[in-house]
Amino acid sequence: MERKTASQCSRLPWKHYIHLTLLMVQLSLLEVGYSCQILKCNSDFVASKLDLASSSSGGAGGGAPPSREAVNAGYCSALRSYTLCTKRMARPCRGDLAYHAAVQGIEDLLIQHRCPQVGPTAQPRPLPQGTLSGNTCLYERSFFDRKGRMPEYLHCGIFGDPHIRTFNNDFQTCAVQGAWPVIDNEYLYVQATSSPAKEGLYPTVLTKITIIFKNWRQCIDQQLYQAELGNVPAAFADGSVWSGERWGHRSLSVQTQSPGRHAEIWAAHIGTLLVVRQSGGSLSLSVRSPRSVVEAFEPEHDLQLCVWGCPASQRVSMLRPPPPESVVSVASAHCGALLPTKDIYYKACIFDLITSGDLNSSLAAVSALQDARTMIPNGEGLHLRPVTAAANAPPRLPLVMLLMLLGTLTQT
Repeated sequence: MERKTASQCSRLPWKHYIHLTLLMVQLSLLEVGYSCQILKCNSDFVASKLDLASSSSGGAGGGAPPSREAVNAGYCSALRSYTLCTKRMARPCRGDLAYHAAVQGIEDLLIQHRCPQVGPTAQPRPLPQGTLSGNTCLYERSFFDRKGRMPEYLHCGIFGDPHIRTFNNDFQTCAVQGAWPVIDNEYLYVQATSSPAKEGLYPTVLTKITIIFKNWRQCIDQQLYQAELGNVPAAFADGSVWSGERWGHRSLSVQTQSPGRHAEIWAAHIGTLLVVRQSGGSLSLSVRSPRSVVEAFEPEHDLQLCVWGCPASQRVSMLRPPPPESVVSVASAHCGALLPTKDIYYKACIFDLITSGDLNSSLAAVSALQDARTMIPNGEGLHLRPVTAAANAPPRLPLVMLLMLLGTLTQT
């Protein structure tokens, strides 16, 4: 009789089993929903550093840049924000190596910059406000609903030595080195890094492209994309190929036609298309974006290569290729076969061939033209003509280098 009573007591009513099962399911869903997002912390910190670098270069109108102490204080604020983010991720990221590496790295940076553990943190940028609807995260549909027409699109391309076709259809060749902001508006930050192509040669090429899609309403959380020479991933920095799914649509997506060398990023919430390529020995970037998105920036963001072009002191003329004429003739024939129209892309092709001595460098101009043809509606204004001028001819190459270049070109 006692054994039966104990057996009965060891059994739970079936309703208790159901409740216990539901509780376990809910706990597992909470654990999945609160997954490790250390890469989000990393991208937020990168964005804070980029904003800090932009402000330290001086504001609009040539204003004085902030003091070294102010810059360091801003950097410490960004590090403290980074610390808070990692603390929030401590539990879901406890087994993640990237998380532990970030925590250790933050501690080292706080010590290196003598940052107090307590103090202000970096403030997130205010998000655009407005009423959300089913088409809010689909820029083109939303624009058509409001205006009854499609938006006006602008195109920018940066490729080769590097050459820049701005949103205003200005064309420039730049001697810039280091990291420069290409686009910086309310929705998007794009930075390009330019480095010397080879030892002994003066041309520079794009070696790294960083793209940050900023938080925007309920459409997307901040997302980071990075490409480097030799690695053009078809995914964001966190490994995802899409994000921001709302009302059955995805605000951001990445795809490729050539893994490792091409990435096409579609940002539906701002109607913007970005194409990153590796052509020859350099990266290139092509952008198509609505005018209202391109022009959504504050006056202090006066350094954007796609908007204003490169600074006047960094511009290089490519109107008169360096002698000897035999080299120019071979380069002209090679580029003419690839680019029959004698436009800016043809001129850029010749310039890159002569300055680099690499036949593959012509691929940058060819790819840039292909992207421009896709992004410019009806091909209107596709073939920009070189502006005639006699000043600022490019520097002459040493005779030995020219002879080596001639030998390379004539082998084909």
